[in-house]
Amino acid sequence: MPTAEIITIGTELLLGETVDTNTATLARSLRTLGIHLYRTTTIGDNAERIAAVIREALTRADIVITTGGLGPTIDDPTREAVAMAAGVSTEFRPELWEEIVARVAAYGRTPGENQKRQAYIPQGAIPISNPVGTAPAFIVETRDEAGGLHAVISLPGVPREMEYLLHHAVIPYLQQRFHLEEIIKVRTLHTAGVSESVIDEQVGDLETWSNPTVGLAAHSGIVDVRITARARDEAAADEMIAKVEAELRARLGEAIFGVDSETLEEVTLTQAARMGWPLAALEHGLDGALVKRLHRRPLPALLTVQETAAVQGEALRRALEDVCQAAGAKLGLAISAWQDERMNVELLVRTPQGWHSRHLTYGGHPQNLPRWAVNMGLDQLRRVLVKEAGQSGRTGF
Repeated sequence: MPTAEIITIGTELLLGETVDTNTATLARSLRTLGIHLYRTTTIGDNAERIAAVIREALTRADIVITTGGLGPTIDDPTREAVAMAAGVSTEFRPELWEEIVARVAAYGRTPGENQKRQAYIPQGAIPISNPVGTAPAFIVETRDEAGGLHAVISLPGVPREMEYLLHHAVIPYLQQRFHLEEIIKVRTLHTAGVSESVIDEQVGDLETWSNPTVGLAAHSGIVDVRITARARDEAAADEMIAKVEAELRARLGEAIFGVDSETLEEVTLTQAARMGWPLAALEHGLDGALVKRLHRRPLPALLTVQETAAVQGEALRRALEDVCQAAGAKLGLAISAWQDERMNVELLVRTPQGWHSRHLTYGGHPQNLPRWAVNMGLDQLRRVLVKEAGQSGRTGF
């Protein structure tokens, strides 16, 4: 399978003024194509440094994709840098200039001489027209000493433009030129309430597999279990993933709350709505984290969230009972965090069947406490709802 590297170009990236989203978009697309991404690099607007990074990347990768530095200003050096790396000069392409003139005219303007720079690309490069912007992209093909094909693909840094050209021009080029006959597909199972180390103990043997692969990623009370399969087509990949997923579900059970884009709050609130139980919630010491999470996805069920004073134990139970009564809610969730010798979290769930409480201590960074506490609280509520739904004979969870 071919290998790739990504180079994002722009001093604004190094200064932290602009957040790089292009790398993630490119990485996902390369993954789906079955192309192995081995490295990503960010570099400032300096032609010599960019050229050096491209040359180095070409010694390791079959495909090098750059983003950024294709604008009309002097500090947009990617065209010159790629030409230097390939050992050629830049050349003016009249057809590209005509496209640029037409694009600028659509805005009711006439392009200046500086925009003419965008019509210069490395000699012999394959041009990529840009119908959604003024910066043409291009591909420079080279051969190594053994005759192997390498490609430097330079795309605009504007995310929408980059993504458009990626899907409409670059992916078809890669599929044809590198004879891509496999895909890589990923499915992520989300777990909560169980630590990464415990998950690892339960599925560690699966993590040694080569295809499909299983990997873990922890996120403050949530652990993602990622299944990655490489196959000749999507159906074959789905079949491979399904077998591993079935084994993971058998081992991890109710710790798994969702798949791929599903969130813990979405799953939990959907369960509450299916039970027909309006929800009221209280939080303390979380800087509004619970309020924000519960209001991300409005549901038809009544949802009331309030900040409470620093209470715990019986006082927290009375406070939650009061807000449930006032809101006419059958379901209640309270999360209270405070610090003495340790960082403490009290979770309290109220349902028509009774009360459920947990006291937890947290040992991580204090700034991560609100996110961790909310995840633990939502997971506690989710598990209680699943259990009581099973007792009542309700299904659909």
